[in-house]
Amino acid sequence: MTKHIGILTAGGDSPGLNAAIRGVGKTAQGRYNMQVTGFLDGFKGLAENRSIRLDGEFFSGILTRGGTILGTSRDKPHRMMFGGKKQDMTDTIVENYHSNHLDALVCIGGGGTQKNALKLLEKGLNIITLPKTIDNDVGLTDTTFGFDTALGIATEAIDRLHSTAHSHHRIIVVEIMGHRAGWLALGAGIAGGADVILLPELPYKIENVANAIRSRVKSGKNFSIVAVAEGALPQDQAELMAQARSAKELASNKGSRKQAKKDIIRIEAANANHTVTLSAQLEKLTGLESRVTILGHLQRGGTPSAADRLLATRLGAACADSINNEQFGVMIAAHGDSAVAVPLTEVAGTKKLVPADHPWVQAAKSVGTNFGI
Repeated sequence: MTKHIGILTAGGDSPGLNAAIRGVGKTAQGRYNMQVTGFLDGFKGLAENRSIRLDGEFFSGILTRGGTILGTSRDKPHRMMFGGKKQDMTDTIVENYHSNHLDALVCIGGGGTQKNALKLLEKGLNIITLPKTIDNDVGLTDTTFGFDTALGIATEAIDRLHSTAHSHHRIIVVEIMGHRAGWLALGAGIAGGADVILLPELPYKIENVANAIRSRVKSGKNFSIVAVAEGALPQDQAELMAQARSAKELASNKGSRKQAKKDIIRIEAANANHTVTLSAQLEKLTGLESRVTILGHLQRGGTPSAADRLLATRLGAACADSINNEQFGVMIAAHGDSAVAVPLTEVAGTKKLVPADHPWVQAAKSVGTNFGI
């Protein structure tokens, strides 16, 4: 019998999503004669039963397009704004899965999507996922599609900022996305020749950063580029955040978890303008004029790189193969040049962070990059 599969994209938009949709869809239809339905705006579209039929003509021309033609949202099945209030729509999603006669549902997204997909797997649905995020922080995969494109954009931005930093004898502080993972700031910082790289995984001391910049001035280099991940924190604030997160994980009751969550929100609020504060501190400590550039969503937009198109296509094709083989409850991960099905139960809830001894970190230290530690 012909299999009928659904596809949705959830979480933040990312280059390569359309390439992944195309990889799954064209392989499913062309190789296995499956019917393919796309659900609009992530899990919310599935809860509201908003869908479109995906056919060969639909896939034409989308390989090079950024974003996602299906739309996306950050709504979670168990906590979704519906009817003006937050509701658990999991049972409704299960009903819509069956009413659409689906044999499998492909969920394309980052860490949050993996966790949400697991909840649907536990409800008995045939789920398979693909790893997408510019943050590159999904566990058990070498890389995620979207990362390479964002890395190139951030690197080009640092390249362009070198000339103005040099001309005006300034410190340029560049904030790079990544949430709690420093992969993007680390990679772009190395590739762009940043003098200082600050990562969430390596809490820094402001005086150490200032000393590195003052040393450059003494050696005749009166400008510096500081690449800072959006989740980077000075050591004192990082310790408070670690304590709050640990308290939340170890909380034995709802009241304790609620208090720990409040502590996390308070610390995040206190550091909301972290990059601006860092720039002002460095200006005061070094005597050099300092300017801030926040790249923001520029890193997520635009045409996906060749590497991301290739990665998304081969993982998408492997996803269709797994569906045909009725291999569900897995994420299709990149392991070298291979696509490997890893259990969703092992992926969900994991976060791939930068190890302190990672080869990229060691290489950066070897060429004199300062990490403020």
